[in-house]
This record gives sequence, structure tokens and C-alpha cells, in this order.
Amino acid sequence: MKRRGWVGVVVVVAGLGLAAWGGGPGTSRATAAVAALAAVVVVVVGLAGAAGRRFVDPDRWHPRDPEGSYLVPVPGDEDPAFVGARDRSRANGDRDGNEGDRGDGTSGGDHGGNSDGPSVLAHATGHWTGVVAVALVLGGLGVVSRAPGLVLSGVVGAAVAGYAGTVEPSLRDAETGDPAVSVRRRLADESPEPGDPVTVGVELRNESDEYLTDVRVVDGVPDEVAIVDGSARHGAPLSPGARTTFTYTVRATRGEHDWTPAEVTVADPSGAVEYETTVAAPTTLRCTLPVLDGERIPVGGTTAGFAGRVETDEGGPGIEFHATREYRRSDPLSRIDWGQLAKTGELATVEFREERSAVVQLVVDTRRAAYRASAPDGYHAVERGVDAAHRVFDALLDAGDRVGFETFGREREGCRLAPGAGGDHRALGRELLNVHPALSPVPPARKLHERYPVDRRATLRLERIRRIHRRLDPDAQVMFVSPCCDDYPRQVARRLAAYGRDVTVVSPDPTVRDTDPHERAADERDERLSALRSAGVRVVDWEGGERFDAALARARRRWSA
Repeated sequence: MKRRGWVGVVVVVAGLGLAAWGGGPGTSRATAAVAALAAVVVVVVGLAGAAGRRFVDPDRWHPRDPEGSYLVPVPGDEDPAFVGARDRSRANGDRDGNEGDRGDGTSGGDHGGNSDGPSVLAHATGHWTGVVAVALVLGGLGVVSRAPGLVLSGVVGAAVAGYAGTVEPSLRDAETGDPAVSVRRRLADESPEPGDPVTVGVELRNESDEYLTDVRVVDGVPDEVAIVDGSARHGAPLSPGARTTFTYTVRATRGEHDWTPAEVTVADPSGAVEYETTVAAPTTLRCTLPVLDGERIPVGGTTAGFAGRVETDEGGPGIEFHATREYRRSDPLSRIDWGQLAKTGELATVEFREERSAVVQLVVDTRRAAYRASAPDGYHAVERGVDAAHRVFDALLDAGDRVGFETFGREREGCRLAPGAGGDHRALGRELLNVHPALSPVPPARKLHERYPVDRRATLRLERIRRIHRRLDPDAQVMFVSPCCDDYPRQVARRLAAYGRDVTVVSPDPTVRDTDPHERAADERDERLSALRSAGVRVVDWEGGERFDAALARARRRWSA
């Protein structure tokens, strides 16, 4: 029994003692009457406490503050899988209150709604179980002992218990089916970027003519977003037409996330019965990525045979002067060197430096080892990497390059799009980047090659790099997106560069230097990036809290220094 229940039992005993004293010999009638009334109040309050009843009881939901830690295990795994991001089952929680809070988001503005279909479920709480029996016992003892206080306590207790079974608050209008409690939501930011905190405001309003003594709501938060501050649960009494509001903050993730109907619970004044229903308030969180200028994306000199923006050492159509050559009859008049004709009387044709498109394959590290963040509930490196890939994909297509991408994780569960161009290619790429399971914010259940012995793993790792190389066109460049928190990404980049590929590593930095082990891990990552630079691989070290285009600009300045 909870401590509140034991306190209620003690209060009941005190009330019984007060009633017995009031009915004892030598007590005046006035004193006995006052003692009887006081005993009734004390006993009823004690019974309510023993039954565990409070009008608005937040403990009934078992709420807890948003949790997060540097190391969070994948469900069913003994070892921590990544640093920072929480397991979604803990971050969002179940609707019955046995898990953590859930998060919400909307597309902005007020969203009100009602539900004309969901039913109302009623269930007994058991708070007043045994109260009638106790009341009858008290009344019987009062009759036997001729104690008016006990008799009155028994009568009042039985009356309260009987009342508890007759009061039924209405959750829906009998004629229209409209909910007695309406729900509205508002987003603080209508167009957040991935990782941005978004404050969600929720308003509950009593649309009925009844006084609702105990109203509770659990908002229908999408599973893909996590609460980082506050709670998606709220409770309050509401008079007719009254409103109550609460707020919480979620972290935006890419894509569109729809709310499910909020679950509303209304208890009768006694707390004997609770009535549950759902109230819809159509809401969508649309998380968009800003478009990055394609000219800022670093591409190497390897090109395809298509016109584009990468300057070559070959002459032909273009803008920048390259050389002159002997005139051919098929040359256009616009390319004749008229100055040389005037000086020497000989025809010559002007050659310009040709520009061709680049072919770029984005490779996103989605191994469990890449799911790392710099803080509890932080925006982990895989999410940052997918966001970077999305921006680069759009920007390079806008610049006229041919672009594709693939995941670097478990191949059977992976995602791959060959380099291409055009509107259909762009639409398909955006859809895959937003919804494909291989790019999920939740880490995979198993590590890459974990079932094999160590020597076999080394062979499989090399084979995986070779397959990436063989699948690509000879002129394709590779942009490898990885936090580089272990040695495998360095091996991937150096091996692809040894195959003759132009390789750029985009590395979201998830490290933090708050403890000695974290300090050593950050130093090891810095050493890996330095080794890649020494091997001729271009590196974009994307620091936490830094905008991606700013990281690119900083890297370009370093390359040109």
C-alpha cells in the first residue's frame, strides 16, 4: 500500500476514536453532536485517502523527466550502441503511462479538431472497493455500542459510496457526437530544420455544460520525434467553457510526421469510474532542409562526358580562353580569331576551356558505430550525415552534376541510388533519404559483421570496399559521410583513394571533451582525420552546432591555403 493509503487508514482510525469518545458516558449532547460531525468528516476523508483518490493525480501516469545519456543501448543488446540519442521506445513512451513521455509537432497555426467516430470506454478504478462494507460495519458497531457518531459515519460512508456509482460525466454530446473536451495545438516554428527544437503548445477546452473535476490528456506524439523538454501529459479540473494549456519541446527530424488523436480521460468526482476517448486534432510536422548552393560543394577534377561546371584541360566550347588552333571548315564563325586574321591573314579558331559535369556518389555511414552524439538526447551523427547528404544531393543536381547515394551498413537492409540527373531522379532520391528504413534515426539491432571471427571480419570489410568501387562508373567521385569514430571509415576512404577515386570525407563531429575517456576518443578522431588529409583525401570536419555550409566554407579555405 502506498504511503498515502496508510495515512488514510490512520485517519479512519482517528475518526473512529473521535466518534467513540463523543458517544461515551458523561459527554453532553452538544459535544457528542460536534464529535459525531467531526468524526464523519475525518472518516470520509480517511476512506478517500485509503482508496488512493485525489482529484487530479499526476502520479497516476508515472511521468518522468526526459531522459538521455551518453550511452544508450539498443533494445536487447548488452553493449551501448551509440552516444546521445535515446531509444525511441523510451523517448516517446506508451500511451498507458508505463513508459516515458511522448512528443508532438504540427505544421503551424491552430489545429482544432473533433472526432465523430471513436467510442467512449469506461472502467472502474476500484478506489471505493470495500467502502460500503466498512460503512455497514461502522453503522453496526454504532448501533450495538449506541454511538451516534459511528452510526452517522456508516450512513455517510454508504451514501458517498453509492453516489460514486451513479455520477457519470459526459465525454461526448449525445446528439452530435462532438467531444466534451477539444484539443488544439500550435507549433512555435512552422519550418524547422532537422535537429531544431520545436515548442508545441496544446490547449484543452471544456465544451460541455458540466464541471469536469479530473481531466487528463496524453498527446498523440509521432514515434519519430522525441521530447527534449516538458511532458506531453497534462491534467486539470475544467469548469464549463474553461481552458488549460501546456507546452513541451520536441526535436525535429526530417520528413513529415502526423499526430495521432490525443487520448483524453475524464473521471467522475468520486474517482470510482474513468471514461476514456480519443480526440483528433489533425497536425503534421514538416521538417524541411535548406537548399545549399551547389557551387560550394567540393568536387574533384574527375568528370563525366557531359557539359557542366568542372573545368578541364581540354579545349572546346566554354567561357575561359584555352588556346588557338588551325581553322576547320565546320568551325562556327563566332569562334574565329579575327585579330589573328587581321594581323597574319590566316584563319584560326579559338579554343575555350571546357566545363563538364561531375559524377558523385554519396556514401552515408549507417553502421551502429556511427550512431554517436555529443550530448544526452543529442542530434546524432547519422541524422546529421543524412541531412548533409540530402543537401548535397539537391545542390549538385542544381549545379548540373550527376549524383547518387548509398548506405554503408548492412547491405541486405541497405539503400542505393545510382548517379543520375533530372526531376524524377531528384524526387526518388528525396523520398529515399526521407523514408528508407536503412536511414532510420534508430540504430540497427546488430553490428556489422558481428557474427564472424576477427580475421573473417577483416576480409569482409575489404570486400565491401571493393564492391563499392566496382559498382561505380570509372569517373565517379565518392563523398563519404561518417563521424570517423573508429578505424574502418579511414580504411574505406584511403582504399577508395588508392583505387584512383577522388574522395571527400564529410565528418560530423560527435565528440565531447568532458571526461578523460571522451577526451582520448576525440583526440583519436582528430588523428584519423589528419591521416586522411596526409593521404590526399579532402576532409570536411563538421563541428557540432556549426551550419553545414559554414563547415564547407572553412574546409575550402583550408584546401586553398
